[in-house]
Amino acid sequence: MHVTPPKVNGWTPLLMLICLTVTLGTTIPVGYFFGVLNAPAEIIKKWCQDILAAEYDTIVTAGQLDILWTSIVSIYLIGGICGSFFSAVVSDKYGRKGCMVISSMLLIVSGILFNWCRAAKSLEMLMTGRFLGGIASALIFTAQPMYLLESAPSELSGSVGVFTCIGVTGGILLAQVVTLSHLLGSERLWPYALSFYCLLVIPSLLLLWWFPESPRWLYLHKQDSAGSEKALLRLRGRNAEEEVHQELLELKATLEAKSSSEASSLCSVLRNRELWLPLLLVCSFQATQQLSGINAIFFYSLSILTNAGFSDGAATWLNLGIGSFNLCTSLLGPLLIRRFPRRPLMMISCSMCALALLAMSLGLFFLERSESTVLTYFCAAFILTFILGFQLGLGPIAYFIGSELLEDSPRPVAMSMGSLFSWIGNFLVGMCFPLLQSVWSSFAFIPCMCVCLYCLLLTWRYLPETRGREPKDVKLLMSHGLSSKRNGSGMYLST
Repeated sequence: MHVTPPKVNGWTPLLMLICLTVTLGTTIPVGYFFGVLNAPAEIIKKWCQDILAAEYDTIVTAGQLDILWTSIVSIYLIGGICGSFFSAVVSDKYGRKGCMVISSMLLIVSGILFNWCRAAKSLEMLMTGRFLGGIASALIFTAQPMYLLESAPSELSGSVGVFTCIGVTGGILLAQVVTLSHLLGSERLWPYALSFYCLLVIPSLLLLWWFPESPRWLYLHKQDSAGSEKALLRLRGRNAEEEVHQELLELKATLEAKSSSEASSLCSVLRNRELWLPLLLVCSFQATQQLSGINAIFFYSLSILTNAGFSDGAATWLNLGIGSFNLCTSLLGPLLIRRFPRRPLMMISCSMCALALLAMSLGLFFLERSESTVLTYFCAAFILTFILGFQLGLGPIAYFIGSELLEDSPRPVAMSMGSLFSWIGNFLVGMCFPLLQSVWSSFAFIPCMCVCLYCLLLTWRYLPETRGREPKDVKLLMSHGLSSKRNGSGMYLST
């Protein structure tokens, strides 16, 4: 006789396996793309210079080589921006799981191009692989949070939502480890370092085929009630018929309401004034997450640490330690999101990030003039404080807040818009931060501090508390848009 394994606080073995597998196969590769080019940058730039001279009979100056390298780094972000424009359509047409399957295949194609670009002496393969990886990452950022939140029971919405942030931080750390010079970050092995993430994508893709599709997508978009019920029974366990029946009734009511309400196209969502406030929150949170300074720290952490007075060797290992600390603090996410409301976590997070950036800027300013050993360690401590603050709210909440603020119909459009603003913010940091460093030196993080303060004020004034509430209930709290007035409990009063 088959016995379904018991649930633990809403968790089932299948749901745990889905969260771990999807994280390993989708969001860890995204984080890996962010961090993999940092350590072997000079080696790959030298290879690019040699290829241009040998294959194209072109000798480039140091400035031209820097422009080429910036293009190689940035084309991943351009791919992400392009992918954000159609990720909602793909997610709606092929399903949340189907969208992730497509993204996994794109990641594998990118890995093949990386693996053979050196042997083929092809810059085009390297850049195409980066561009396809950006498109895949945009599809992942849109579909993966929705898939997890729509597969989990409502009481676990926050807990499963933080797996996106955990995967990205884990991928950055994995890239830092793999690209160490005595591992794969050498002149001969760097193509294998770039494609290493495929070892996670391929087995995860095989399991992903076996996982159920999002039951909400099956019911509300495909109108497949039998398929939705079958998926729910797999996710909740065979002994949860009552729970599944209740969820199906809620989905039926949602479908009836949806059929008499607005469509889910981009234009219809933008025309709906009731959605302006949640769209502002989703896009602002995603943009703030990138513009807060976290990517500047990880893009340029080695130069920041050497400017703070550490030797090259010490900076490399300290950078690895910072990546490990980033992953460890992200693991606090499931506990914090499950136990504490979203609003105070976001406000504490933004406040800590702003104060840490101000302190780090002042520390670097005085360090340039005094060369104090004590200030060197204080600057490192301010970086860790910033990362801790980031992982309290800005890191995890920005990824899934759209799924808690918006109902099923406008949700994919809102998530893709948030993804678009995230990629644009990431692109701006990559392009503008070096310029800010050259002009403002130690005060290059002040604009990031201002962005954190903006997010703090936006959260305090407009974000309703979503913990323990269904999107249809949250919608009523923001129906007056920017004219809504919040009361002391984080709810809104009509005006």
